[in-house]
Amino acid sequence: MPASAKVPQAVFDTIFAFPPNRETLGGTAYLILEKDAAGQSANILVDCPAFSEAHQAFITEQGGIDTLFITHRGGMAQVSEFQSAFNAQVLIQEQEAYLLPTVTTQTFRRDRTLSPISRVFWSAGHSPGSACLYHSCYGGVLFTGRHLLPDRDGAPRPLRRSKTFHWPRQLRNAQQLLTDFTPDTLSYVCPGGSTGFLRGEKKISHAYSQLQTADWEALAQAKPEL
Repeated sequence: MPASAKVPQAVFDTIFAFPPNRETLGGTAYLILEKDAAGQSANILVDCPAFSEAHQAFITEQGGIDTLFITHRGGMAQVSEFQSAFNAQVLIQEQEAYLLPTVTTQTFRRDRTLSPISRVFWSAGHSPGSACLYHSCYGGVLFTGRHLLPDRDGAPRPLRRSKTFHWPRQLRNAQQLLTDFTPDTLSYVCPGGSTGFLRGEKKISHAYSQLQTADWEALAQAKPEL
């Protein structure tokens, strides 16, 4: 890998964050390292980093990709190139799949288990097929795409944008996280954008308790941001 290349940064021993990708409007993609029952690589790429030689080399060094999971329509770029380069299955919520007409995709409606430690679930609102990936290691890590983003204080929040598909639904799905998880099972959020507000951190810590402190009434009245 060239010395000048921006390299993925370790979030945990088995999770890496890629530099923001201009092709996904500054989106952040992640690589999760996993093994299958036979001890073979079963890595998961969450959204698309830049399809550069440096990133391809890094992914290859880590054992390639078994699954490319797309969290929302804004997280996809050069999907067919990633699929071809790594012979990866592309997993996406069924309502977003039509946006990849030349790609062979695996779709799900509400949820799909990928492994004993990783599963995906539908979280509509930001886009019709917005979805999250939950990884149970490290006290629970939620990869949220743009369903939850850091606000200016670095807290995980649903943030209303001008292109938000359905704001009340997004709020309901965000609040549902407080029912579906606990402080012991949702320790971190790895957002798919706005990571500059994390001031060098690659994750949001104490995720559950920070969601508990959200002012949901104020969020419901929020005006769309650009």
